[in-house]
Amino acid sequence: MANYEFRQLDIPRGTSRIDACRILTDHAEYGYWELDRLLLRGDGSRRVVLRRRIIRQVRTM
Repeated sequence: MANYEFRQLDIPRGTSRIDACRILTDHAEYGYWELDRLLLRGDGSRRVVLRRRIIRQVRTM
C-alpha cells in the first residue's frame, strides 16, 4: 500500500481560474504534488487537497 502525505490549500474567492491553475501547476511541477480533492464553496473560495507519495529508502547494508 502506498503512503501519501497531504497538503491543504485554501484559495480565496477573488482568485481567477487562471491564477488558481498556475498555483496548482507550480505545486505539481516543482513539489511533485497531485490533485486529490477540490471543493468549490458557495462563497467562491476553493479548498484544494494535494497529495504526493512518500518514498522510503531501503537500507541495503
